[in-house]
Amino acid sequence: MKLLILTAIKEFEKEIKQQLKKAEVTTFSYKDVIGFRDSTEDALESNWFSAEMNQSQSILFYAFVKKENVDRLFESINDFNTKQETLSHIHVAVLNIEKSN
Repeated sequence: MKLLILTAIKEFEKEIKQQLKKAEVTTFSYKDVIGFRDSTEDALESNWFSAEMNQSQSILFYAFVKKENVDRLFESINDFNTKQETLSHIHVAVLNIEKSN
C-alpha cells in the first residue's frame, strides 16, 4: 500500500479526477488549499507580478493506493504535464506505508 499525494492549481481538479479514475484509484480525499510561492529570489524581469509573495488557488489530493496502480498514474500524469503549455503542472509524490489498520 502506498500513500499518494497530488497537488496542482485548482483548474486541474477535473483532470486529476479523470487521471485517478484511469489508474483505478476509486477512493481518495481532496481539499482546496492556498498555494504559495516566494519569488523574492527571482530576477525582476522574470517576475511577472509586482508582489514578491504569490498565492494561488490550489488543490491537494491524497489516497491510499495499491502499488500496481502507482506506475499507471505516474505515466498518465507525466503525459499530461508534457502536453501542458502553461508553467503549472500536476505534482505527484508517493510514500511507502509500513503499517496501516
